[in-house]
Amino acid sequence: MREILIFSGTSEGRVLAGKLAERGFFVTVCVATDYGQEVMGQEQKNPFVQVRIGRMDVMQMEQLIGSKPWYAVVDATHPFAEEVTKNIRKACANQKKHMLRLLRKEEVGQEDSKETECSERDHPETECHTIENLQKEVQDKVVYVNSTAEAVSYLNQTTGRIFLTTGSKELEEYIKGIRDNSRLYVRILPIGAEVDRCRRLGLKGRQIICMQGPFREELNAAMLCQIGASFLVTKETSNAGGFLEKLKAAEQTGAQAVIIRRPKEHGYSMEEVLDRLGMEEKLESQKRKRSVTLAGIGMGNPSNMTKEVYDACENSDLIIGAARMLETVKYIEKPMKNLYRCEEVIQFLEEHPNYQQVVVLLSGDIGFYSGAKKLLQALAQAESYQIRLLSAVPSVAYFASRLGMCWEDLPLCSVHGRRQNLVGILKQYGRLFTLTDGAKGVQRISRELLEYGFAETEMYVGCQLSYPEEEIQKGTPGQFLGYSRAGVCVVILSHRGNVQAPVTHGIPDKEFLRDNVPMTKEEVRSVSLSKLALTREAVVYDIGSGTGSIAVECARQAIFGNVYAIEKNSKALELIKKNQYRHQVQNLEVIPGEAPQALWGLKTPTHAFIGGGGGKLNDIAEVLWKKNPGIRMVLNVVSLETLKEVMELMEQHTFSHKEVVQVSVAKARELGRHQLMMGQNPVYVITLQK
Repeated sequence: MREILIFSGTSEGRVLAGKLAERGFFVTVCVATDYGQEVMGQEQKNPFVQVRIGRMDVMQMEQLIGSKPWYAVVDATHPFAEEVTKNIRKACANQKKHMLRLLRKEEVGQEDSKETECSERDHPETECHTIENLQKEVQDKVVYVNSTAEAVSYLNQTTGRIFLTTGSKELEEYIKGIRDNSRLYVRILPIGAEVDRCRRLGLKGRQIICMQGPFREELNAAMLCQIGASFLVTKETSNAGGFLEKLKAAEQTGAQAVIIRRPKEHGYSMEEVLDRLGMEEKLESQKRKRSVTLAGIGMGNPSNMTKEVYDACENSDLIIGAARMLETVKYIEKPMKNLYRCEEVIQFLEEHPNYQQVVVLLSGDIGFYSGAKKLLQALAQAESYQIRLLSAVPSVAYFASRLGMCWEDLPLCSVHGRRQNLVGILKQYGRLFTLTDGAKGVQRISRELLEYGFAETEMYVGCQLSYPEEEIQKGTPGQFLGYSRAGVCVVILSHRGNVQAPVTHGIPDKEFLRDNVPMTKEEVRSVSLSKLALTREAVVYDIGSGTGSIAVECARQAIFGNVYAIEKNSKALELIKKNQYRHQVQNLEVIPGEAPQALWGLKTPTHAFIGGGGGKLNDIAEVLWKKNPGIRMVLNVVSLETLKEVMELMEQHTFSHKEVVQVSVAKARELGRHQLMMGQNPVYVITLQK
């Protein structure tokens, strides 16, 4: 399979990666920072795209370029990253590899281009200008320089505050060069390391603005006014970086724009890079003869196999698959090899290059919990193959048709070798389809449905679908506890009763079993859950869980995630389990023990609620940050002593999001013919995220 290496630092690198992946290339994208990974957006979820994070020197680049027979190496780094481009060029030369330089749109034909650069795609109300025209309009307020050193020299001849919008890379040069550092105000990415660097260089908190752009003209102007800036320093970048909006804001506020010119470069536009790779691909395809087809066979009966898969097998010179797959096509007189592990398949192909047309058969459909995904990725690491993917009739479509039911609203799950929150999904959607690991899987599903109060659920179990021995049974969970039919099984669950979970949080306090164990009250719990900002796939730690009220609510919200209730009190642990079953949350796991020790070994968290730190708040926070530096934490604080501990923690660290809210609640209580408002203890709800 053809692999391409992209060194990226611009949005053009992300777009190129996506376009190449669409053309069937496997793309490795190198970015320097976590922010670079964020810029990749949805592209990094593409199975044909792999993102590598970390800065590299020339030697490391050379090692990477020499590690594989890359189809092409593309430099899509920022035009101002001149040193990086020099290093990539040098590393390619040392490895005798040609480098393609991808230019930003404004760099291509820059001197004589008449094309306009319009920001209407982001802000429809904004009039479309060319950067060139705007620069002419404000030329009396613009100073051009060729480098950071020239910018520093010019600014030292002036007075007034300076708004630096060039990032943090050259920050040290400005701070050392500008004679009066109190003039400087910098805008940097909201990354803790960047802020720490600014502070080490001597900047005070009021001089540091942490935000991620690009920014609109109005926001740039507001910042210039707030600072009282006389100068705005920027690089001559593309409008994708918000260059136009900076110039307009400077014109609006009367600030002078100091622009560092873009280095002159030679390279190719996006279209030219794609054309060059396309021509090389055509030449390469003429040499390439070996192909591998990954084909789904569906349920297994030959009569359900698509004609496309049948023809691929007929035209192959080798068929690979597990014994059951090969049995399906035994009437096709072709060489066959009983292999199903990914590593074994790759090794066999590498050791037997004489097979030019190979079909690998996979059970079910290749797009639904199939081994095709791993095999597809592994083939990219081996010899260059021409790969074709052939889908099959999925078991869910076949099973639903046999039952005479529509399946467009069926959530698709699998508990074959994995765990999923079937109870939560069933409660949310009313029905679902799942693959299982045979009779044991059917028994386990039945048992869990009974444990969580779904005794009346309708279960449809299909065994050996499409085969002559096919069997479909309908019943309740209790009737399938002893299910023992051998074969491949699938299940559809349907519960049309009043079981749908509310889309909002806020379970009434009276619905929790409490005893004398502390519990976060309903109103405070609602505010705290709002501040957590959970996703459906969130992994949540509820530390000092008490009755488990927060954990239960989190589990109901994050139905595709996991919730861990960490508690050291034995009485509370019993209550959490009872409340777990009472509120039917299968994706909640009770962890006996004390934080932070009990946190090790659990899945990496995305969110954490801390209702009790036991005087170990700092230690708990450090463990959470080690596991996930970007974790979102919400704390409930009642005592002043704990509040002091939290404030000290806030002073010691830098956060991209920090919020303190005090919640005071009073609830009506009947006294004779009167309703009296009874106040509860005020609670501080504190949100922290680095």
